[in-house]
Amino acid sequence: MNITDKTLNYVKSITVQSISNAGSGHTGASLGISAMMLALFKDHYNFDVSDTDFLNRDRFVLSAGHACPVYYTLLSLFGFDVSLQDLKQLRVLGSKTPGHPEYKTTDGVEVTTGPLGQGVANAVGMALAQSVMAERFNSVGFSIINNYTYCVAGDGCLMEGVAQEACSLAGNLNLNHLILLYDSNEVTMDGSLNISNKENVSKKFKAMGWNVIKCKKGNSYKDCSKAIAKAKKLEGPTIIIFKTTIGIGTDKEGTSAIHGVALNSEELKVFNSKLGVFENFFVPNDVRDWCMATSRKGKLEHEKWNQNLAVYANSNPELYRQFVNFFDRKKVDFEKIARVNYKFEGLSGRNSNKIILNEIAQKLFQIIGGTADVLHSTNAVIENGGNYNSVNRRGRNIHFGLREHAMAAICNGICLYEDFLPFCSTFLAFSNYMLPAIRMSALMKLNVLYIFTHDSIMVGEDGVTHQPIEQLSNLRSIIGLNVIRPCDSNELLAAYKLALENNGPTALILSRQNMPVVDGNFKGACLGGYILRSAKKEADIVIYSTGSEVALAEQVADELSKKYDVSVVSLPSCEIFDNQSLTYKNKILQKNAKIKVAIEASNDNIWYKYIGNDGIFISVQNYQGSGKGSEIYSKAGFNVKEIVKDITRRMVK
Repeated sequence: MNITDKTLNYVKSITVQSISNAGSGHTGASLGISAMMLALFKDHYNFDVSDTDFLNRDRFVLSAGHACPVYYTLLSLFGFDVSLQDLKQLRVLGSKTPGHPEYKTTDGVEVTTGPLGQGVANAVGMALAQSVMAERFNSVGFSIINNYTYCVAGDGCLMEGVAQEACSLAGNLNLNHLILLYDSNEVTMDGSLNISNKENVSKKFKAMGWNVIKCKKGNSYKDCSKAIAKAKKLEGPTIIIFKTTIGIGTDKEGTSAIHGVALNSEELKVFNSKLGVFENFFVPNDVRDWCMATSRKGKLEHEKWNQNLAVYANSNPELYRQFVNFFDRKKVDFEKIARVNYKFEGLSGRNSNKIILNEIAQKLFQIIGGTADVLHSTNAVIENGGNYNSVNRRGRNIHFGLREHAMAAICNGICLYEDFLPFCSTFLAFSNYMLPAIRMSALMKLNVLYIFTHDSIMVGEDGVTHQPIEQLSNLRSIIGLNVIRPCDSNELLAAYKLALENNGPTALILSRQNMPVVDGNFKGACLGGYILRSAKKEADIVIYSTGSEVALAEQVADELSKKYDVSVVSLPSCEIFDNQSLTYKNKILQKNAKIKVAIEASNDNIWYKYIGNDGIFISVQNYQGSGKGSEIYSKAGFNVKEIVKDITRRMVK
């Protein structure tokens, strides 16, 4: 038996051993992709195990994250910090080998995957970011950025809408160095693929502008390697369709019965005997040496790259200076921007955001992003930044098209690539399309900025489909996402400061309509909440509010102050505020007030933790009709007269 076949057998055996040892896992896909994965790692994947953050490394995304056992096995064999003992700990709490790949948990893992299709879109984002870096910094004779992005996806991934959205955009943008390795085993958890999907993937991807390569022997190491080598020579995105057998080598191969099960001890014994493996969690020296030869080559390639970069720096001093500066997140003087806040008076949240976004983007060239075909509505655009497309890789504005879900997931990939600060934008009502990808941003603690405009029922004439009610609640429920709804430019500046400095994603919630002038507090907003209007002594009534409703809260306070001592609190971010000290929170919340009121055009029950069960929540509990925004706003109860009447009635009880 040659060393290639022997290594593949040990890859399969150790992978299945780890699954059986765990008592659960996905044996089927892990075996099905073992040949293509070994071919990729051995012959094509450029990495350095001694520096897994090496800038020009290839990026690998296992979109079919349930097949991670074979991924972990290969990471171990090729010298990453994953031991055989770690493989024995598959799916054990606190181990390096969780049930699906997790970013920053396992050495070498570039992205958290598991929800199918997300990884495909992440890979598109990585390839897009690579093309931007290559265009900006490569020069004649110096291709310092020329890495590939590889993504393994299965039938399930390609049925997900997010993957189709992302692939459509990738084809339109003609992204280079993007190779999708499609595990076409035609079996899903429920049975044969044709019970749910009979489309011609080859024709579909050709129609989307992709190169298509077919590998009929997807379980053959030699054939897989040849197919990948061919893909690397092509311009534009390429899909390789590997015809594989799920659970190959087991008694249940080719069927859904092997999809998500572990072999029992007797089945494992039979399986290993077919492979000629008779040890448990053991790697022969020749197998280890064969794999590590590639790892040593990767380290040498990295050293050559470093030497080339040094020559590049001498030959292109100005370009090298720009290259170094790209990784420097300069300090932005937010208070200086605030001192010219006359620019913002009477503007809508979206228009104030346009000014601030552009002020910051002039200083931070890592900022890149776009909208889901609503640029002229959300105004989230870098002026004079140019449009990113197939002929202009320097453009900073990305036209994602009507692909909200993929837009968010692609931005995750852009962020993961290296030091980019991506943003994406649409109406708040459409954030629902993006929630799975936003959740992944939060899980990985990525600095992605989500800019949502048209923040309330003031949208009006567009009707109930465009009027956000439950969206704030949805977003605030995502652990690790900072949701910030500023009432003016000072609070919006604070939001940007928090977004750039925090370790994780931020969602800005902005108005379409012009905002009344409110004297927001930059420093207070940086703490998530502050007293906007102080009581004269001890407040009888305290009103909490956010964004568009803060001005209304002040108007209500003006009326109530004729009889009562009233305080107004602006709480632009509940997440940031809740992380402050108990002393600070108690000072701001003023819980000794007789009545606590929350005013927000949402139905988010989060407010009851501030106002208590006896508090008053002026909210939106029903979908509104189509009409002028101001009329709908008032009809829903957001008018001074009704709110004052409600609070006064409670005070006299």
